[in-house]
Amino acid sequence: MAGITRKNLMYVSVLLTAAFLLGYFTNPFNTSLDHWRPPCTCCDRRLTTDTITPLRDNRTFIIAPYFEHRIQDKRAVRILSIIHHKEVKELYCWFCCTVNKYVMVSQAQIDILRHRFGFPYGATNLVCMEPPGCYAKYLSVHTSPTGNMTQLPLFQIQNQDMRPFSANFTVCISTMFGNYSNVLQFIQTMEMYRILGAQRVMIYLNNCSPQVGKVIQYYIAEGIVEVIPWPIQQYLRTSRKWNYFMDAKDIGYYGQVTALNDCIYRNMYRSKFVLLNDIDEIILPIKYQTWDSLMESLQQQNPGVGVFLFLNHVFPQTVTTDGNFSNISSWKSLPGTNILQHVHREPRRPGYLYNEKMIVDPRKVYQTSVHNVLNSTGGSKVVPAKTALLYHCRDPRQNLSDTSLIEDKTIWRYNASLIRNINKALSQVDLQS
Repeated sequence: MAGITRKNLMYVSVLLTAAFLLGYFTNPFNTSLDHWRPPCTCCDRRLTTDTITPLRDNRTFIIAPYFEHRIQDKRAVRILSIIHHKEVKELYCWFCCTVNKYVMVSQAQIDILRHRFGFPYGATNLVCMEPPGCYAKYLSVHTSPTGNMTQLPLFQIQNQDMRPFSANFTVCISTMFGNYSNVLQFIQTMEMYRILGAQRVMIYLNNCSPQVGKVIQYYIAEGIVEVIPWPIQQYLRTSRKWNYFMDAKDIGYYGQVTALNDCIYRNMYRSKFVLLNDIDEIILPIKYQTWDSLMESLQQQNPGVGVFLFLNHVFPQTVTTDGNFSNISSWKSLPGTNILQHVHREPRRPGYLYNEKMIVDPRKVYQTSVHNVLNSTGGSKVVPAKTALLYHCRDPRQNLSDTSLIEDKTIWRYNASLIRNINKALSQVDLQS
């Protein structure tokens, strides 16, 4: 050491520092990731708050990124999106690493859900592996591994923390569109959800009538409804049909499959169970009074099962029954259907597709469609109609005489509390102006 001067030590220090920095910038963790970027302030930008964010290619639309805890020994992020199934070949995740604000880039695995029903655009999972030691809270998605990150949208990675559930049951109502105006049935369904045990109803809202809008605001103030804006028609030609050959547009049912998947991931660590159904549908217990007692029994009988399918029973709006209920005079001025008048259901035809709906454990679901789960763990179980059924009040599916229908007054078990709750809601919502 006596032969090494202070000046030589300074040179050695500079060389070692340069070598370290060169190695850090190229690949500090010795991984096979494609691209790295030096520290920058590009992650100190305003986060994207839109529900649907187009990329510059106008073929890719990002919904939201979610941390994927279920991939063992990896830090993975699943980005829910809508993409063109032919024209998008490569996408990249640009991670904003917590460590020294480095930007690290990895290529996304593109997984288009198989239930696209012929439309050119479909719900898609982009799966990116986070670089080791990165611990990102934010990311961007780009069509290239190179470019200027300050010009890319910046998203917060959700679901990083697993907290105690804030709800036992969350209902997902996807893609409310077509200027939805069935005020009375909407209020009745909302109150039935509350009676049965829902603590949260999430509505992916495209548009509705002003009266329905006022009712939705009431339930938001009550703390039960969360609205996710869903302006998908601003970006894609949307169809009201489920199949491309019925209506050749860009995407079916206003992107319903994407909305349902997003609702599952939004509630994965917020809700014990998630219900996937439409606003004219109610999963109605037969043997039990509430969803709590229903699901407790179903889980005891089917340990490990994560998906429960409920048989769809159509209650035609064309057949009415007067139950002689009192205290419903204020309902007469409301547009829409009174579900208490519809207590006759169509018999189910063997071998006919009836489109069941579901209650799922969201932590066991990776991908879902509208009427069945596409990728899950734990398997699924069809619930017998004697245990519970899907009450679906809608236009008739079959051309039947009234005498061919089956009387089913199960919903009348709830009439006292239902009428009381509806009248309370109506007293607090001004639907006349």
